[in-house]
Amino acid sequence: MTTTPTPSGARQPTPIDAVAEAHITAAAALHPLAATAIGLPGHEHEMTDFSPAGHDARADQTRATLTALDGLAPVDAVDELTLAAMRERLGLELELHAAGEPLRDLNNIASPVQELRDVFDIMATGSIEDWENVAARLNALPGAVDGYVESLRLAASRGDVAAVRQVEEAARQASELADPASSFFTTFVTGADVDAALDESAACALVRGELDRGAAAARQAYGTLATFLRDELAPQAPQQDAVGRDRYALFSRAFLGATVDLEETYRWGLEELARVVAEQEAVAAQVAGPGATIEQAVAALDADPSRTLHGTDALRAWMQETSDAAIDALDGVHFAIPDALRTLECRIAPTQTGGIYYTGPSDDFTRPGRMWWSVPADVTTFNTWREKTTVYHEGVPGHHLQIGQAVHARDTLNQWRRLACWTSGFGEGWALYAERLMADLGFLDDPGDRLGMLDSQRLRAARVVFDIGVHLGLEAPAEWGGGTWDADKGWTFLRANVNMPESFVRFEWTRYLGWPGQAPSYKIGQRLWEQTRDAAAGAARTRGDAFDLRAFHATALEQGALPLDVLKQVFATS
Repeated sequence: MTTTPTPSGARQPTPIDAVAEAHITAAAALHPLAATAIGLPGHEHEMTDFSPAGHDARADQTRATLTALDGLAPVDAVDELTLAAMRERLGLELELHAAGEPLRDLNNIASPVQELRDVFDIMATGSIEDWENVAARLNALPGAVDGYVESLRLAASRGDVAAVRQVEEAARQASELADPASSFFTTFVTGADVDAALDESAACALVRGELDRGAAAARQAYGTLATFLRDELAPQAPQQDAVGRDRYALFSRAFLGATVDLEETYRWGLEELARVVAEQEAVAAQVAGPGATIEQAVAALDADPSRTLHGTDALRAWMQETSDAAIDALDGVHFAIPDALRTLECRIAPTQTGGIYYTGPSDDFTRPGRMWWSVPADVTTFNTWREKTTVYHEGVPGHHLQIGQAVHARDTLNQWRRLACWTSGFGEGWALYAERLMADLGFLDDPGDRLGMLDSQRLRAARVVFDIGVHLGLEAPAEWGGGTWDADKGWTFLRANVNMPESFVRFEWTRYLGWPGQAPSYKIGQRLWEQTRDAAAGAARTRGDAFDLRAFHATALEQGALPLDVLKQVFATS
C-alpha cells in the first residue's frame, strides 16, 4: 500500500485527516489524563471528569466524529486505513459505553484508581511551570474521585459491580495512597525533583504551598475512595470473577481489533502452551545437561552469579545497557531507527506492584520513551537470563520502536493515528512477536537467554488458557482439575506455568480476573501478526517475488497501532 508524497516529502492532509485532528483535540480537552499519557501538550493542569456526565460527554464527542466521517471519501490509501480504524475503534468505544463498562471500571491495574495516581509519573517536573501544573492537577484530584464514585454508585444501582476481589484490592491500594506516612503523594512533592526545580523565591514558595495542599487533598480523596470501596461497594460486589461470554467477546474485540473464535483460540492456547513447554525441555538439556528438567535448568541459571543482579540500581543500569546495545545492533541492519528513537530511558517505577511497562514519548519527543520496572518490596535480586527478552519487549524492537515509530510519522499520519490509535493486540502482539524475532535473529542464542524468552512465551500462552477458560467457564483439562475453570484452579495452573516470585504471580492472577481479554491480547496478537506476515510472504511467492521481512516490518510499523483486522488490509492490497 503506497501513497503519493507531496513535493516537500510530506503527505497533504485530507478532509478525513481534518476530522481525525478535530477529534483528538476535542478528546484531549475531555480527557486530560489521556492527553498527558499520549504526550499531547496543553492540558497538564487539568483533570479528567470520571462522572457519568463526563463519560456521556466523551461518548457524544465520539458520535459526532463518526457522523462527521459519514460521506467522506478516502483520498488515498492512508485515508482508507484511517477511516477503517476510526470506525472500528470509535465504534467499539460507543459499544462499551452503551454496555455501561466505563461506569463500573475497577480493577487492580488499569482503572481510574491507578490512572489518577500514575499520571504523575509521566508529567514534566523540570521547571516551576511544570510544578504549577502538578499542583493544579493534585488539587483537582478530589473532584475526579467524587465523579468516579458517582459513576461506580450509578453502575451499582444497575447491578453492575466488579468482583469483590477487585474491589478489595482497589480499596487496599487507595488506603496506601491515603496514608500520610507511606503515600506516593507525600514523597512526590518533597523529593529531590522539587528542590531541583524550585528555589527559595516567593513565587516558588507559593508553588510549594500549593503542592503541599494538593498532596494533602489527594491523600484525603483516596481515603474517601477507600472508605467508599470498602464500606459501600464491597458489600454489593459479586463473589464470581468470571464475566461471561457476552462481555468477554466485547472486551476481546476491543483489545484485539479483530474477532476470533474464542473456543478455537482456547484450544490453540493449550496446544501452544504444550509446544512451548516441549521447546523449554529441549533447551533445559543445553543448560543443565542431558535429561535435565526445566526446574533443574532454572535452578542452575538462578545460581549463576554472572546472571544475577543485586538491587534496583544494578537492575536499572543493566536494563539501560541492554537496551542501548539492542538499538546499536539493530539500527541500519534489521530496522531503520530514527534518531529521535535512539533515546530510551530505563527507570525503576515509584510503585511496587511487580509490573514492567513502557510509556511512549511526547509528541515533540521532549519526553522520551521510557521503560519502567515496578519492583515489589520483597524482590531484591534479579536474573538477567529471565529478563533480557523483557527489555526487547518493552524497548527495541518492541514497544519503543513500535510506538515511537508511529509518533515520528508526522509527515504521513494525522495526530489521531500517531498518538491516540492504540490496539493492544497490535502493540502487545508486536512486542511479543519482537521477543521471538530477536531469538530468530540470533540475539538469544545463549541457552539461558533463550530459556528466558520461552519462559515469557509460556506465561503468555498460559494467559490465553486461563483468561478464556475462567471467564467463559470452559472445561479445564483433567491435569488441571477437570470440571469448570475457576479462580482457584487458575491459581494452581499459573503457579505451575509462571516462573516468577509468588507476589508477581498473585498480582497477575488478580489482573487477569479483573481485566478480561487484555492479557491474552499479547499471545493472540502475536499469532495474528505471524499470520499476517505469513500471508504477505505467501502472496510474494505467488507473484514470484522474494519476501522482504525488513520491508514488511517497516511498512507495518509505519501505520500506527491499528486494529489487527485493519492491519491485514495494508498487505491485502500490497
